[in-house]
Amino acid sequence: MPAVNNVLVVGGGLAGTATAILLAQRGVAVDLVEVKPDIAAIGSGITLQGNALRELRRLGVWERARAEGFPFDCLGLRAPDPAGTLLFEIPDVRSGGPDLPATMGMPRPALARVLLDRATETGVKTRFGVAPTGLAQDAGGVDVTFTGGSTGRYDLVVGADGIRSTTRQLVGIELEIRSTGMGIWRAFGPRPASVTHTDLYYGGPCYIAGYTPTGTNSLYAYIVEDVTDHSGLAAEQRLATMRELSAAYHGPWDEIRPTLTDPSRINYTRFETHVLPPPWNRGRVVLIGDAAHSCPPTLAQGGAQALEDAAVLAELLLARDSLDDDLWNTFTARRYDRARTVVEASNQVGQWLLDHVQGDVPGLVRRIGDLVSQPA
Repeated sequence: MPAVNNVLVVGGGLAGTATAILLAQRGVAVDLVEVKPDIAAIGSGITLQGNALRELRRLGVWERARAEGFPFDCLGLRAPDPAGTLLFEIPDVRSGGPDLPATMGMPRPALARVLLDRATETGVKTRFGVAPTGLAQDAGGVDVTFTGGSTGRYDLVVGADGIRSTTRQLVGIELEIRSTGMGIWRAFGPRPASVTHTDLYYGGPCYIAGYTPTGTNSLYAYIVEDVTDHSGLAAEQRLATMRELSAAYHGPWDEIRPTLTDPSRINYTRFETHVLPPPWNRGRVVLIGDAAHSCPPTLAQGGAQALEDAAVLAELLLARDSLDDDLWNTFTARRYDRARTVVEASNQVGQWLLDHVQGDVPGLVRRIGDLVSQPA
């Protein structure tokens, strides 16, 4: 028998939905709650490395995801010059194995919908607009109170509710969420035919300008700058700011820029980071994904690490017959150092840019690629 019979998963992002699917498809009763009214309506694009694609295959959604996304196998580096000169193309590591693409871009809402559909198929009971407000543990389970006053009792609560996790707060964990000093503009729009993989431009007025194809007819474009408080900007001003910053970048950017016309498809977020020291559980409550570790997208590993957390946690819960110290120690041994290494490497790329230091980015990328090529 598995270590758990019924589980509450808090958070409908990658980590939470993946955990719910993996447990439910093996007969565990799973409730999934998400505070947002519709998680599938939020976000622009996401870059998924091969190790993330490996986990999508484990979840039984790889073919569906591939149909919604845009796979590719290399990274282009371009100069911030008047021609947007392509300097060279670097083959990406096929970290998911030789039978999967190295990388795939995908609209975030499409990925969320694929995962939620799979969760429904496996019997997960999902409620939106709901969050826990209280957790009370004893030796046999966790009593949970939700917004609206409903209650439930579970063998385990999985907190996969993001960087500012409510679950983390409810179990009394305090940690520092640090700004890295960078912020990113993102836009979602149509894909020009010239965009067939990620291109990155280092330098110019911003640290990074780039774009990633997310489908036959879509891409997301992004510009990384010094972190700035843009909260006072109206939607039209945000659009104008991104268009202005992108004016220094050419090549395919000259085709992308005229398509940036919808203010609702522009967003700005700060790069933030943290790693929760082990253990990631407090009794029968465990934290995964951004609730436990978060990194800037400089190595495009945030989503992959969230999916890996889910895979390892579900594997252990299904293989063991009790929630004991050995299970949690094994979970820590398999996840903490790996996630911390990825976070530190992602932060290092950004710090080199902030310090205007010519770091060994290719070497670091290869090192992380080799690490994540091994299953978690």
